[in-house]
Amino acid sequence: MIGQLNFPALWPYWPELLAGLWVTIQLTVLATTGGVALGVLGAALRSGKSWWLSRLWGGYVELVRNTPFVVQLFFIVFGLPGIGLKLTAGEAALLAMLINLGAYSTEIIRAGIQVTPKGQWEAGRVLGLTRLQIFSRVVLPPALKRIYPALVSQCIIVMLGSSVVSQVSYEELTFAANLIQSRTFLSFEVYLVTTLMYLLLSIAMRQLLLVVGRKWLGVQP
Repeated sequence: MIGQLNFPALWPYWPELLAGLWVTIQLTVLATTGGVALGVLGAALRSGKSWWLSRLWGGYVELVRNTPFVVQLFFIVFGLPGIGLKLTAGEAALLAMLINLGAYSTEIIRAGIQVTPKGQWEAGRVLGLTRLQIFSRVVLPPALKRIYPALVSQCIIVMLGSSVVSQVSYEELTFAANLIQSRTFLSFEVYLVTTLMYLLLSIAMRQLLLVVGRKWLGVQP
């Protein structure tokens, strides 16, 4: 069986795999940056004094967390055109990942904010800081430091979930792998190589984010 494997036959298809990998990286960078920013906004709203904004954002969080990512993606791709909003496959993939990570990161960041001592809020008010300044300068940095490992893990999960967007013909890594497999019928070889590429990408992403966390937040390794 081992002797029948034909990894050299994949060599001509490496440009397609690398092109798909590059698309996955670009999608991940945009979705991670935007999703975490959305999570910070959501955590601020959920922790704020506005009851209706907190409830509204909470409904969005519960909707996303309790429905499959692939259904969310299909709704964006096939459902939104029904109300006149048409997106390309790339735009739909990015929007789906942003919405998904935004919901999960909201709750992760909010968990870090909730354990912040009330004395920090009071000290900020004594110093004459506005609520926004207290949140961004006093409360948010230590909260991010506390939950940073969980946030990194969630970002990686979303990156791995990007493989689902191949279902809407977005030409990322999994789409390239499926296309090569359909041409060569080398299923074991193609998907083993793709698995290793995702593994290396996950390790590299985790290490990069941990370096960023140590530099900007003082997160301990």
